[in-house]
Amino acid sequence: MEKYGETDYTTLLKLLDNKAKALDMEIEHFQSNVEGELVNFIQSIHDSLDSWVVINPGAFTHTSIALRDALNTLSAQNKIIEVHISNIEEREDYRKFNLIKEFCEISIIGEGIEGYFQALDYINDK
Repeated sequence: MEKYGETDYTTLLKLLDNKAKALDMEIEHFQSNVEGELVNFIQSIHDSLDSWVVINPGAFTHTSIALRDALNTLSAQNKIIEVHISNIEEREDYRKFNLIKEFCEISIIGEGIEGYFQALDYINDK
């Protein structure tokens, strides 16, 4: 857990819900380790105009053409923020290849879970 911190997923969601409520935002959570499920979810929100997507694509950042294609399509109508808990640019060489960055308005990397809160603040400031 050293690279990723000690906060469990359930606690993170509660903290994000509290932050969103304080900012008067509505947020929806979705998590999957299955590439196809992530792509299906992204495609299901394609028609939600003017929405923001905050995504931590994990290892799919470096490997998933399907996720890249889905985010490319989505980015035409929605804003995307990429979040990585660890600093992928200072890790193994293969993690430095990012297939999705070009479709993201900003990338927040290496800030731990604070990156998710920074993403909400960024959205709120827009």
